[in-house]
Amino acid sequence: MTENAEKTLVGAEPREIADAIVKILDDKNASDIKLLRVNDKTVITDYFVICTANSTTQVKALEGEIEFKLGEMGLFPAHVEGYDGSTWIAMDYLHVIVHIFHREQRDFYKLEKVWGDAEDIPVQITEK
Repeated sequence: MTENAEKTLVGAEPREIADAIVKILDDKNASDIKLLRVNDKTVITDYFVICTANSTTQVKALEGEIEFKLGEMGLFPAHVEGYDGSTWIAMDYLHVIVHIFHREQRDFYKLEKVWGDAEDIPVQITEK
């Protein structure tokens, strides 16, 4: 049993789930990670986690790592969209929606501008 398997996110607060996702993305070298609190702007979720990948391979790898690591902690996405195209994958964890963008897609859609009035929560990023 791995260290993460002993922990659980089942029943965790949405912020704890979002923070766990940010850490996974940081550990796998995602860039420009953003955490937006949107619960007072929409009923669809509480947080968006947004990040950039440098290739379609990295987009898929980040999605796989999140699904694997959170799965070890008992948490599975309700829905995953965009895996086949691999330029923008959205993972729905109900209270947290993860957006993994290929660099060009992120520049094109500018999701942070669409949700520009959401609270931008500072994230702890490891210096590499």
